[in-house]
Amino acid sequence: MDIYKLYTWNMVNEMVFNRNKRNMDRNVPVKEGQEYTVMIEDMGRGGDGIARIEGFVVFVPDTKKGDTVSIKITSVKSKFAFAEKV
Repeated sequence: MDIYKLYTWNMVNEMVFNRNKRNMDRNVPVKEGQEYTVMIEDMGRGGDGIARIEGFVVFVPDTKKGDTVSIKITSVKSKFAFAEKV
């Protein structure tokens, strides 16, 4: 039973380590303060427009689907970013 627990613990550590490594290796294509011209492709639940930069989701308030807007990145998270119109 002890070997089973050790094996399971090692598997869990490996899964966590690899997940963290993948997240660290992920290339976020935007940085806070950068400016872009984007097209709003979708609408989020909260009413913000959704643009994508190299597949990376950017939420832009006060926009609607089909708008082409100039934006400035205001906050970057691991899987998405927030921007404002400029």
